[in-house]
Amino acid sequence: MTLNLAGDINADGGLKNLNTYLENRSYVEGWTASSSDVALFEAISKAPCANKWPHVRRWHNQIASYSGEEKKKLPGVAKTVADFGGTSSGKAPAAAAAAADDDDVDLFGSDDDEVADAAREERLKAYAEKKAVKPGPIAKSNVILDVKPWDDETDMKAIEAAVRGIIKEGLVWGASKFVPMAYGIKKLTIVAVVVDDLVSIDWLTEEIQSNEELVQSVDIAAFQKI
Repeated sequence: MTLNLAGDINADGGLKNLNTYLENRSYVEGWTASSSDVALFEAISKAPCANKWPHVRRWHNQIASYSGEEKKKLPGVAKTVADFGGTSSGKAPAAAAAAADDDDVDLFGSDDDEVADAAREERLKAYAEKKAVKPGPIAKSNVILDVKPWDDETDMKAIEAAVRGIIKEGLVWGASKFVPMAYGIKKLTIVAVVVDDLVSIDWLTEEIQSNEELVQSVDIAAFQKI
């Protein structure tokens, strides 16, 4: 399935098409975030309604968690909304944030000749301090887990519900699917994005395997720092 917004990404039609596309996907292209995700994210004028567009809101929250520097480092060829058959109305979040940030700091103060040099120096000092305390990029990892049941009679939906029921700060569950193995047995393949300082992959796999009635084993199918 290829994403086709077929209209304004901020209108109901565009959001509906994006929501349908992201229903079984974590990102716009592939298993990891890319420049395509940033292009669409920055074209959306405000956070989508979670009740109306749950999959778009999940994706939007995930991309919003990246810092500006992290977004610049994401792989992929730079694209625009037009590449996905859409348009964008309104100011994108990134542009709005940049404008707001610029409005917060007045480096040179009033044009009035009566403004003292000392006042301008104070503003410059405050600006420098503000920039100095900005936190650095948050280390994150994208991991794909294979969760295997005991046999073909195990309720796979119950396994998925149990996995997604693991909630912790710094952990975001993404797309999932049931993949056939052998003898009618299927495994759950699911994506998780974790903040490295908050969530240990070892802890996560042990937490899933603790449900011994449903889960036989957990394997790490793919792991990538982002």
